[in-house]
Amino acid sequence: MDSGEVEALYLKAAKEALTHFPVEAENVSLVSQSENVTFHVSASGGDTDYVLRLHRPGYSSIEELESERRWVHALKETGVAVPDSIETDRGGHFVLVDIPGAAEKRYAGMTTWQEGVVLSEFLDSCTGQHERTRVFGRFGEIAAIFHNQSILWKAPPGFFRRRLDLDALLGESPFWGRFWEHRQLSKSEQELLLRARASLRVALSTYGEAPDTFSLIHADLTPENVIYTGDDLAVIDFDDSAYGWHMYDIASAIIDCRFDQDYDSLQSAFLDGYRECRPLAKQDTDLLPRFELLRGMAIIGWFHQRPELAGELGFERYKAWVIEECQRLT
Repeated sequence: MDSGEVEALYLKAAKEALTHFPVEAENVSLVSQSENVTFHVSASGGDTDYVLRLHRPGYSSIEELESERRWVHALKETGVAVPDSIETDRGGHFVLVDIPGAAEKRYAGMTTWQEGVVLSEFLDSCTGQHERTRVFGRFGEIAAIFHNQSILWKAPPGFFRRRLDLDALLGESPFWGRFWEHRQLSKSEQELLLRARASLRVALSTYGEAPDTFSLIHADLTPENVIYTGDDLAVIDFDDSAYGWHMYDIASAIIDCRFDQDYDSLQSAFLDGYRECRPLAKQDTDLLPRFELLRGMAIIGWFHQRPELAGELGFERYKAWVIEECQRLT
């Protein structure tokens, strides 16, 4: 559906949710509709704008949603800019609202709006190599800061986030879909992905889940979820946060630039920035190409669950790259 249809379907629910938050809205406008439906809320007479998100049904329980808020709040102590959460008039950070005409309910939550430019858009417009690598160095620092925090942080009672472990990523029912069954893969390509999947399972089983390599991660730490503020970066959208491998977070951060001419420079800058705050063992960096392939497979699985996106350029590019990497691996 187009933006007008989305807004017509969800705007009433967004305004209903707003009555449960201590924010007097002057304007509510649709920002995006993907997994979640996101609105920009301008407050009356205030300097702060807000994000109101209607979360996709069935993706996260209320316990998982509240746990996400707890971790993000703890991350503020690192000094990295992350959204502030807004409490409802009943306590907690979410309210369940009906979606009129859709026979569904969604949890609605609010955070502060982060001013700036989405990092992916900044990179599209920025041609200066020095600035691109500088920003990616800072991006790497932030990833390391988050990983340092998550290793040392003691989760409070009742905290729960899913695990993106071997089975969740490479099992019979991966969290983001059975990527090897995508309808636009030939039989030989499907068999190739299955062989690569088996190889990755062996490699990651050997790598293991030691606390210094596997803890809470953002899990969707892409330039789409980072805001360039002009002099620093802020991180948003922790909806996918989970217990997982740090190297998966790193792969997620850099793979979106895989098709840029300066990819090697950006990757090096990111890893150098990361090492400024946290060591990376040779075993970790040796596995980075495999974690990138793993992320690429997850992207194909994501598309597999969304047949309406068939033929998208993003899918075609990732499919070709994943096939090539699988051929190298096997």
